[in-house]
Amino acid sequence: MVAGMASQPLPEFSGLDHEAVRRGVFSDGRPAVLRGLVDDWTAVQAARNSSEALARYLKLFDNGHPIDALLAPPEVGGRISYNDTMTGFNFVRNRLPLSAVVEQVLRYSRFPKAPSVRAQSALVRQCLPGFEAHNNLRVLPHDVAPRIWLGNRITTPTHVDEWNNVGCVVAGRRRFTLFPPDQIANLYVGPLDYAPTGAAMSLVSLSKPDFERFPRFRQALAAAQVAVLGPGDAIYIPPLWWHHVESLEDFNVLVNYWWHDSAGKGPGTDSAFEVLLHGILSIRNLPPTTRRAWASFFEHYLFASRDDAVDHIPTERHGILGDLTPAEAAALRRRLAQQLKDNAG
Repeated sequence: MVAGMASQPLPEFSGLDHEAVRRGVFSDGRPAVLRGLVDDWTAVQAARNSSEALARYLKLFDNGHPIDALLAPPEVGGRISYNDTMTGFNFVRNRLPLSAVVEQVLRYSRFPKAPSVRAQSALVRQCLPGFEAHNNLRVLPHDVAPRIWLGNRITTPTHVDEWNNVGCVVAGRRRFTLFPPDQIANLYVGPLDYAPTGAAMSLVSLSKPDFERFPRFRQALAAAQVAVLGPGDAIYIPPLWWHHVESLEDFNVLVNYWWHDSAGKGPGTDSAFEVLLHGILSIRNLPPTTRRAWASFFEHYLFASRDDAVDHIPTERHGILGDLTPAEAAALRRRLAQQLKDNAG
């Protein structure tokens, strides 16, 4: 966190049963730390013995499936970002088995100034089959797939995801700094279609912010919430909450879970980010008065109570304003896809 800047602690809970987590935390829609949620994981027990013990444990499950990994030189200080000219990134990508990344992390732990290395967002069921049976987050349905993140002292700058997210710390400590969605204008977000980790991210360095270039960032800091998590702890990050993640040890492992929960339909629902992209194509260049008019349409049909839009219409004529069946949703997608194809010429 920035020296001398005030921050609010994230709300914390401990000892909650699964139902209390689902009803009292996930449904609340606000971020929270869940202390000790995965204390019983075998991987957490191994990590508490030593980094080497955890490395041996992970290798028991590694099937050699290549995963995404990145490597950054020591001079970037562990902060994953763009290069100085924004023509590329300050790291290189590779595809390696998880065990190879583990060996790199352990080897670099002996360096006085080490390169930054990380395996990111690897599907556990692809690269570590069997791991999940002994390290299971029972609070979520089985179809929410776990992903593993493993590396040394590395920082992922403030970025955003559109899904619910639970991150479970297996090894090392991580500092999470969260910003509410309404702080987007104060975070100076970079390109939507060109980002180091795929997700849109802030251009401001949290450790050394340039307030002359990014003056509104002071307002974002005033709204920030911070927590440091250790092995066995978990964090819930609701959709579209910006989060800055610092791995604070020489060997860090986190397992996370992403899922949609729109109207109880579970994982696999449509990405709302695509709607934003469609809006950029069709609305952004309209005259200001027309854009404001469309804002009223979006407010009425998407963000206000759905009842307000359909109460005066017979149920059998709700059409796309009602509860779409899978067949109706598929038909609507085909219609939109055809429109985009036609517009492309």
